[in-house]
Amino acid sequence: MHKVPIAFAFDNNLILPACVCISSLLMNANEDTYYDIFILHSANIILKKEELDKLPKYYKNCRIQYRQVDNTFDASYEIRGITTPAYYRLLIPELIPEYDKIIYSDVDVIFRSDLSDIFINTDLSDYYVAGVNSLSHLVLDYKRYYIEKLHLDPEKVIYSGNLIINSKKIKEDNLIPLFKEHARNNYKFQDMDILNIVCKGKVLYLSPDFCLSTFIIQASLYNRDIISKLWNQTELDKALKQGIVHYNGQKPWKGYCINFDIWWEYYRKSPFFDEKFYFDFFYYRLNIFDQLSLWKRIKILVRYFVYGKRII
Repeated sequence: MHKVPIAFAFDNNLILPACVCISSLLMNANEDTYYDIFILHSANIILKKEELDKLPKYYKNCRIQYRQVDNTFDASYEIRGITTPAYYRLLIPELIPEYDKIIYSDVDVIFRSDLSDIFINTDLSDYYVAGVNSLSHLVLDYKRYYIEKLHLDPEKVIYSGNLIINSKKIKEDNLIPLFKEHARNNYKFQDMDILNIVCKGKVLYLSPDFCLSTFIIQASLYNRDIISKLWNQTELDKALKQGIVHYNGQKPWKGYCINFDIWWEYYRKSPFFDEKFYFDFFYYRLNIFDQLSLWKRIKILVRYFVYGKRII
């Protein structure tokens, strides 16, 4: 049996996406994979655990534990609707001391394959974290931000939404106080910037299947010559077919976005499926769609079929 520890951090506003996310993880588990799941939440709220506690009843290959986080980050910078729980991943080595290595994931995610292989085979001996290149150097404003403000190489910045963390090394090198200190600053991408600053030079880069972001999908279409320097075609094909889908923009339970149908497919298959929520969403969206001009309808359909269906 392969035991894979994995942590999530969220508040009551993301209970449903979290349930769908974790369901997708467990649906795709190998028979010999056991997920030890940790949910990090603020000690200042009463987390609604009723739905989450149903998961081990539906899926026998897991355990769920809760870890409360104190007010360490209550005064930290918030932007773009991303709130305090985003910082909790920085405390994982302290909050979950029983594991030397652990996966962290956001919950605006759908898992489409088992994680035991990448977890077991990723050697972090000389690294603090492993993650996927964010392609920040492809956006001029981001490129300037990382070079001029953070003094980082934008070509080496990783996403913080899906990580493999070397908790042992982070504790040995006493990085937690540095994480907390940097959390006081007004960084544009909060925890992501902090991780890239503090872990600079000790980051292991993973293939894009570990975090298939909306931006990576777009880049695979329009900047293929550039991203081919990072990943070969086999890696990209694997990511597009079975990679972890990370909705780091528009959320599929709120509106149409690239690969929104994948989220709804897993929602339908999950124990949390509610017919009224499902049909209300699509009825409302189709009603709005019918009111748009022909040109706007065409743009939406092209965006969906070109970005989503054609490459999956």
